[in-house]
Amino acid sequence: MNPSKPLKSALLFLKRQDHNWKVTMARTSLEKFGYQMIFPYLSIYIVALGATKTQLGLVNSIGMAAAGLLGPLTGSLIDRIGPKKIYLFGIGLLMASYLIYAAAPGWGYCLLAMCVYWIGNSSAGHSCATVCGNCLPSCDRARGMMLCETAAAGLLGIASPMIAALIVAQLGGVSVNNLRPLFLIAFAMTALSFILILTKLSDVKWVSKTKPSGNPLRDSLRILKGNPTARKWLAIGALSKLPFGLILPFTQVFAQEIKGADSYVLGAMVTATALTSIVFGLPSGMLADRIGRKKVLYLLIPLFWAANLILLWAPSSVFLILSGVLLGFYYIMSPISGAIEMELVPAEQMGRWLGMNHLVKSLFGAAMALLGGLIWDWLGPQYVFLIFIGIDLVFRVPLLISMPETLAGRGATKTEV
Repeated sequence: MNPSKPLKSALLFLKRQDHNWKVTMARTSLEKFGYQMIFPYLSIYIVALGATKTQLGLVNSIGMAAAGLLGPLTGSLIDRIGPKKIYLFGIGLLMASYLIYAAAPGWGYCLLAMCVYWIGNSSAGHSCATVCGNCLPSCDRARGMMLCETAAAGLLGIASPMIAALIVAQLGGVSVNNLRPLFLIAFAMTALSFILILTKLSDVKWVSKTKPSGNPLRDSLRILKGNPTARKWLAIGALSKLPFGLILPFTQVFAQEIKGADSYVLGAMVTATALTSIVFGLPSGMLADRIGRKKVLYLLIPLFWAANLILLWAPSSVFLILSGVLLGFYYIMSPISGAIEMELVPAEQMGRWLGMNHLVKSLFGAAMALLGGLIWDWLGPQYVFLIFIGIDLVFRVPLLISMPETLAGRGATKTEV
C-alpha cells in the first residue's frame, strides 16, 4: 500500500468540506487546548477551596441544569438568526468563567463560575454542532466529527495536560495558588477562539419552513410529533451524556485521593486519553461512515466500562494511565453518537432539535452529578463508577439496539433551505 494514499485521502476530504466547518474545527482545537490544561485539576481545585464531594456534585449539577434550561431558547434563536451570534455569546461566557475561577476565594465562587461555564459551553457547543450537522454530508459526518475530535482533544490535548503538569510542578505541586495560572492560560486560548469566530465564520442561516410560535419549548416539541425515533433518542442521548455528570467530575479526584496520583500522573492520564483519540478516532469515524454508527458503538462502549473498572482496581500509576487510555474511547463515542443525533431531523430544525437534546441531557446530567456526590459521601467512591456501568448496561444498550441505523447512502447530503 502506498503510504501517501491516506494523507492524500485526508487532504481531499478536507478540501471538499465547507469553510464554516473548518473554522469551527479550528475554534474547537483552540478551546480544547485551554480546557485540557485545567481539566485534570478542576475538581481537585474546587475541593481544595473547601467543597465536599456532595458540594462538588452540586456545583456541576446547578451549572448543567442552568445550561439545559436555556437549550430550547438557544436552539430557537439559532434557527431564527443563525449560529454566529450565539456562538460568540457562548465563547464570551467561557472567557468570563475562567476569570471567575482564577480569582475565586472559596468554593462558592466556583458555583458561579461553573454556571457561567456550562451556559457558555452549551451555547458555543450548540452553535458548533448546528454548523457541523448542516455542513457535513451524511457520508462524511462521522469521519468529519471524529477528525475534529482528533485535532482538538487529540493532537492539542496531548500537549496541554503535560504542559500544565510541568507548570504546576515547577510552582511547587498541586495547590490552589499553583493552579490559578492555568485558568488564565485557558482564558487566553478562548479569547483567540473568539477572534477566530468573529472574523472567519460566515453568518450562515438555515431558515425554518414553519413559522416559529414564539415559545421555544413548544417549537422544539413540534419536532417530536410523528418522529418516534427522535423521541427514543432523547433517552439514549441523555444516557450517553451521563458520564459528564456522574463520572468525569470525580475521576481525577478519585485518582488523587484514593490512588495517590501526583500532578504528573494526573496529567499523563489526560494525555493518554487524548492519545486514544489520535490513534483510534479517525479510523473509528471512517468505520462508522462505512458499516454504520451503531455497530461501532457496540465495539466501543465496553472499552469505557473497562476504563472505570481499571480505575477502581489500579494497584499502580501505570494502571491509572491505562484507565486514561480506555477513557479516551468515550470521546470517540461522542461524535459517533452525535452523528446519529444530527441525522434524525432536517437542517432547518437542527437548532431546535439540538436545543431539546441539550435540555434533556443537561437536566439528567445535573441530577446525576448531584447523585454522584451523594453516592461518594454516603455509600463510597467506588459506587459512583459501578452504578454508572449498571445504568449503561441495563438501559442505554437495549435502547440503542432498538434504534434504526441512521447512516444514509454514500453521497447523501442535507438540503439547505
